[in-house]
Amino acid sequence: MFRNTMPRYEVLSQEAMATLDKGWRRLMTEIGVEFMDDRALELFRKAGQKVEGNTVFLDPDFVLEQVAKAPGEFDIQARNPANNVHIGGDSMAFGAVYGPPFVRQGDVRRDATMDDFRNFTKLAQSYSVLDSAGGVICEPNDTPLDSRHLDMTYALQTLTDKIYMGNVVSGVNAADTIAMSSILFGSREAIEKTPASISLINCNSPLRWDDRMLEAQFEYSAAGQPVVLTPFILMGAMSPVTIPAALVQQIVEALSGIALSQLIRPGTPVVFGSFLSNIDMQSGSPTFGTPESGLGLLCTGQIARHFGLPFRTGGGLTSSQVADAQAGYEALMTLMPTFLAGANWVMHSAGWLEGGLVAGYEKFIVDIELLQMLQHEFTPLEIDEASMAFDAHQEVGHGGHFLGAMHTMERFRTCFYRPLLSSSENYERWMRNGGNDANDRATVEYQKTLEAYEQPAIDDAVREELEDYVIRRRAELGD
Repeated sequence: MFRNTMPRYEVLSQEAMATLDKGWRRLMTEIGVEFMDDRALELFRKAGQKVEGNTVFLDPDFVLEQVAKAPGEFDIQARNPANNVHIGGDSMAFGAVYGPPFVRQGDVRRDATMDDFRNFTKLAQSYSVLDSAGGVICEPNDTPLDSRHLDMTYALQTLTDKIYMGNVVSGVNAADTIAMSSILFGSREAIEKTPASISLINCNSPLRWDDRMLEAQFEYSAAGQPVVLTPFILMGAMSPVTIPAALVQQIVEALSGIALSQLIRPGTPVVFGSFLSNIDMQSGSPTFGTPESGLGLLCTGQIARHFGLPFRTGGGLTSSQVADAQAGYEALMTLMPTFLAGANWVMHSAGWLEGGLVAGYEKFIVDIELLQMLQHEFTPLEIDEASMAFDAHQEVGHGGHFLGAMHTMERFRTCFYRPLLSSSENYERWMRNGGNDANDRATVEYQKTLEAYEQPAIDDAVREELEDYVIRRRAELGD
């Protein structure tokens, strides 16, 4: 797990923060937020908030009181304790792409399958730069809709020993995730003491929390499992076109969801979520890796720290259909501000293509390279007497070279980042080796990694209990 101790890049002045503060308070008070769940409405009503139909007009000071109950940092336990994750502070945790119904392998774009889901899970297990395979890494369309969450959760629990995300399609699916986590970690008490999953609860922007998301939120928050309360904002479609207006809306949506979690179970862990980009004003299509999304991301980090909350944002996002130059520079346009802002939980870190519709095998490897390089770049320099290398100057003298110097020979294996994917061969050697571009090399890398994959050991009794649960629940669900 990566600790980012570099200074945070903050772009909002005190005056700007004060203006945003006035904005979110007014929007929350005068426009309100819709909650499409009677239990949520009743909790807010009992807490003294104004409720009209499904709309809750929230008192900002009440909301801040609720937000203050949420921990600023918390831990998530993994099946392998070495892979436990800390959320908050200087910690950055990275998960793979989430949600695509399609996959891309080279030139082939097709429906995602359960085999693809397992393959991406294995890839996530294989690269230490990822702290989690995520949740719905891709949507396995060859399995029954009502029960596929069981197969996905089982794969995440057995093919990796890292943390995983819970299913949020419904309250039933969330309850199954909690039950399977209780089996994996010994009891419900064990996962309530230290959470075992983290789950994404998306706001139906603008200003509406829908019934399915709220059902899942009630299950996870009641069990003390952290939820990432995330406004899903594409500026120009789900919010006004200006970045400040989008930030104000994002604050209202995230804080209202966080307040609800604290009403469900005071002190339950939450994450201030952000998924903020814009649309193409000519076509209306979503765009990713834009300057506006990068700026909004930097602002989000500053805002979340203002409220004392861990936050989620960023990832390797792109609108590109393939893992080409556009995919690379757009992913970097999102990942660089992710590191500059010090995001605590980073979804979509590897494999995102085509605006999130596609999980790409080659793109997964490109993103792993980006993550490794950025983690290396954001590791502070160790400056001491040995690193000054005065002895190397004494050995080489004027006009010499340092390739054979003792200082170099002692450090040549670790002195520089060694690329996973990039090529620095001269043209003649590159041609002799096949003239492969980054996509070709990424294909070789993911195939080699899958061939070398070794499943992490799991207690047979636990595995059998999980299998029995999946079989029983699949039958109960009619699949």
